[in-house]
Amino acid sequence: MTTTGADRDAERVRTWWWWGRRRSAVLDVGLALVSALECAVEGVGFADKASLPVPVGVVFGLLVGSVLLFRRRWPIAVVLVSIAVAPAEMAFLMGIVGLYSLAASDVPRRITAVLAGMSTLALFVVTVVRMKQDLAQADVGPPDIDPSGWYVPSVSLFMTLGLNAPPVLFGLYIGARRRLMESLRERADSLEQELSLLADRAEQRAQWARQEERTRIAREMHDVVAHRVSLMVVHAAALQAVALKDPQKAVKNAALVGDMGRQALTELREMLGVLREEAVPAGPAAVPLAAVGRAAAAAAEAAADDGPCLDALEALCEQSRLAGAAVEFLVIGEVRPYAPEVERTAYRVVQEALTNVHKHAAGAKVVVRLAHRDAEVAMQVENGPSDAAVADVGLPSGGNGLVGMRERVLRLGGVFVSGPTDAGGFKVSAVLPTGA
Repeated sequence: MTTTGADRDAERVRTWWWWGRRRSAVLDVGLALVSALECAVEGVGFADKASLPVPVGVVFGLLVGSVLLFRRRWPIAVVLVSIAVAPAEMAFLMGIVGLYSLAASDVPRRITAVLAGMSTLALFVVTVVRMKQDLAQADVGPPDIDPSGWYVPSVSLFMTLGLNAPPVLFGLYIGARRRLMESLRERADSLEQELSLLADRAEQRAQWARQEERTRIAREMHDVVAHRVSLMVVHAAALQAVALKDPQKAVKNAALVGDMGRQALTELREMLGVLREEAVPAGPAAVPLAAVGRAAAAAAEAAADDGPCLDALEALCEQSRLAGAAVEFLVIGEVRPYAPEVERTAYRVVQEALTNVHKHAAGAKVVVRLAHRDAEVAMQVENGPSDAAVADVGLPSGGNGLVGMRERVLRLGGVFVSGPTDAGGFKVSAVLPTGA
């Protein structure tokens, strides 16, 4: 759990009231004791001038000096008390420390300026009066210095500024530095929380990327293997049926099964080879898990870059004809090349549709249409009802063929439609944009 600056400040307040640390409390208590002793000593002189009992002046000085204990909590009150007792010539230490505490606090600067000016004026007046009294009482014959001239005000102003300016300036510096440190601490806490959120989001994106790439690789493997294996099963069933009746046809079917098996193995080996080349190294140079998914997807796409295109659709239909299906292939429009991903997707759609025909509509008549338009290419595979006289070869179905075709088409911004026809067959249609 991240502890912010506000939590730390709240904990300090609960532990040491308004002090943030133990040494701050010890320092303030020590300063209050020194200030109380100073004011107690000065209270003796104040009692003589005011014709008061000495104990009263001492107790008054102790109470006044003890106010310095609250300099962090109420710095304004400390400065006001020092100004109030300035005519009694008391609490000089409290005035200096109070001005520093006021300047270093979060009190608005205009209030600090007003109180600092009041304290300076009060100390200036007290200093002028005291110096004139001392000069008037000095028994040195004809005075060399006229108390009514410029000497007393100048010296008093210099002494007053020398006492008040340094604590105010130093307090302003310490306050600005403290606020800067608090700002940096809050920024560090905020950055730590943001980094934690970014790490969580990165992990979620990595999991999503792994899942997405698993789906893509599974789709590529399905498209590469399922069609040829399906044709192999169809030819194997035909081979079993004609092995004794027509040995020559059986030999031909066996040769077709061997050719398709070799083609399936070749395509599978090419894809696995590319995946192996993109393997992630182990050890210190290991790539993050999110990169594994991207590398796998790139491998799958790279394996298919040199794969089938629209020119191979005629051969694809011929393979289905050799398996016993009645396939008609129609081309509409002017033939022209397209981007590799467009041609590959169109080929895979037709391939998967023919595979579904072999699985679910054995012996049905099939029409494959390919239309070249201005800014798009469309393909449609429509089959009639299944021929009941043709035995079902029992091909398994994972239910992912139509889903994979839809994902491929939508990824390129195309349109995919599939469903049964009025004649009892099934139709698969897809339109792919051929722009940029």
